[in-house]
Amino acid sequence: MKRRDFLKSVVATAALPTLACSRKTTEQRQIRWTGEAYRKPKQSRVAVLSADRYGERLEAKVLEGLALFALEVKDKNVVLKPNLVEYDPQGVINTHPLLIAATVSAMRTLGAASVSVAEGPGHRRDNEYMLTASGLWNVLRDFDVAYVDLNHDRTRAVKLATHFTNFGTLQLPETILDADLLVSMPKMKTHHWAGATLSMKNLFGIMPGSVYGWPKNPLHYAGLEQSIVDINGAISGARFAIVDGIVGMEGNGPIQGTAKNSAVLVFGDDFVAVDATCARLMKLDPLKMGYLSDAAEFLGNVERNAIRQLGEDPAGLEQDFEVLERFKQLKTISA
Repeated sequence: MKRRDFLKSVVATAALPTLACSRKTTEQRQIRWTGEAYRKPKQSRVAVLSADRYGERLEAKVLEGLALFALEVKDKNVVLKPNLVEYDPQGVINTHPLLIAATVSAMRTLGAASVSVAEGPGHRRDNEYMLTASGLWNVLRDFDVAYVDLNHDRTRAVKLATHFTNFGTLQLPETILDADLLVSMPKMKTHHWAGATLSMKNLFGIMPGSVYGWPKNPLHYAGLEQSIVDINGAISGARFAIVDGIVGMEGNGPIQGTAKNSAVLVFGDDFVAVDATCARLMKLDPLKMGYLSDAAEFLGNVERNAIRQLGEDPAGLEQDFEVLERFKQLKTISA
């Protein structure tokens, strides 16, 4: 059975009681977000830095990117959320462990009180296998880094100020809610349902499998792009993104695509602006991507003139990422 067919077979009421959705009026369904959810800045900042390999100089590159934002991490509890999806001997699917190691070291250099890594893989329930196979276990051991399996973390109910799904509340891990700084570290990849998976989609992995199942079925059933927006709207704490675009993925992502040597790292504190910039680096139109268009109403900026580029000129670092036929319209850039 194909995964999409399986997801269609999932009955929403089969989810745990905590997922029960209250029946909403027509008026409530039309109000997609309230003022409480609004945090769109007048202007956003993003930095694109060239980085052509995973190696010894990676920490310096991460520190360079963080310095452009004067990111304050001293005495902070920093949680890194990489993209750990499936075993991949070619190193294309997951955030590269050497980038995670470089970021751990950089955060400690800047005085972070603690740095941990947290992820809730949606495909594999055997987290030990995923950590070992991906090479991340070696980083955790060598750098003495705590790891939290978000699939089994304690959760708290968060009432949504957004209504792109009918959940009303989301059960979110305490590790994420209690972080002083959450760092989303996605792999720059195409996605067979959303067009691209970047810093916003990466937060799908914070949703605990103990509540939402594998592969987070109720969230897919409620609408992938709608769930992306609601999840991002539910996180109110400080956040930052470091996108692994050194080697990305094109084609049938996020698992079955092919490697794309895009040779960049992308930094920013507005996930919408970061993802819009990444999309343009991939020669995709962010304004034609549903979840980015929705998030641009209240979460962050998509338009070029509202994004200040602090690093290198992104235009000189663009790579033409291949997409599936159903996303060919994203290749016509409108802004």
